[in-house]
Amino acid sequence: MVDSVYRTRSLGVAAEGLPDQYADGKAARVWHYYIGDKRSRTDEYRSWILSLLQSHNCRNVLDVACGTGVDSEMLVEEGYSVVSVDASDKMLKYALKTRWNRRKEPAFDKWVIEEGNWLTLERDLSPPGAGFDAVICLGNSFAHLPDFKGDQSDQRLALRNIAGMVRPGGILIIDHRNYDYILSTGCAPQGKNIYYKSDLTQDISTSVLWVNNKPHMVTLDYTVQDPAPGQATPELSKFRLSYYPHRLESFAALLHEAFGGRCEHTVYGDFKPYQPGQENAPCYFIHVTKRTA
Repeated sequence: MVDSVYRTRSLGVAAEGLPDQYADGKAARVWHYYIGDKRSRTDEYRSWILSLLQSHNCRNVLDVACGTGVDSEMLVEEGYSVVSVDASDKMLKYALKTRWNRRKEPAFDKWVIEEGNWLTLERDLSPPGAGFDAVICLGNSFAHLPDFKGDQSDQRLALRNIAGMVRPGGILIIDHRNYDYILSTGCAPQGKNIYYKSDLTQDISTSVLWVNNKPHMVTLDYTVQDPAPGQATPELSKFRLSYYPHRLESFAALLHEAFGGRCEHTVYGDFKPYQPGQENAPCYFIHVTKRTA
């Protein structure tokens, strides 16, 4: 989408019907450095997700927004059988490189990485048996999906396809930024990113685009140190990522619909059980939805 206000994404398309904001390669490379060091994953995040997977007896995991593969790599190291998909071939090349570099390790030799589209996921991927024990879609990834039609029909289709990958008794872990706060204040809640501790961030500015008095798009402009090979001193790179905002209650309703109502649903705010109206505004909402039948 290009208009007089925003050039919201690069113009490449990595998978049919799904624009790729990383298609020019530059944003993908800088993003890889920004979040890509698995050692910068917070202990709180690692402990939280591993405990959650263990408590639900999960062994095989589908990462439907693997990006550069950081979360998937962490789970492979922890002994999980992992299938990873992403719509951006420019992002996937980093995951593929990691698998190649660690191919002599049996767990990484079995790591499956595919290009995939949420809108055609049921055709792109065959789940094992009755489905995966867990499906994860983290890092505010789902909010990348455009709502060009304005009726969230693509979001509904994508969530049905993702939910369809979860076996009975399995879980879907999916998150989004606290767009309720962003839309009411015009800025993101104060606080560090809950997933990683990056020392490359210089600045992130937030913009909201309203269309017909409805919030249509949230845009984050990143200014990040770019440690490109051969540079004596990292330069500052700027890139823009745009998101289609989801309010907490409406997204929870979409998840219930995707599972046909046959689910148990819990919301966490920055890894802690969330209570509506609580004093501290979380940066991220994380939905854990268990298929009950």
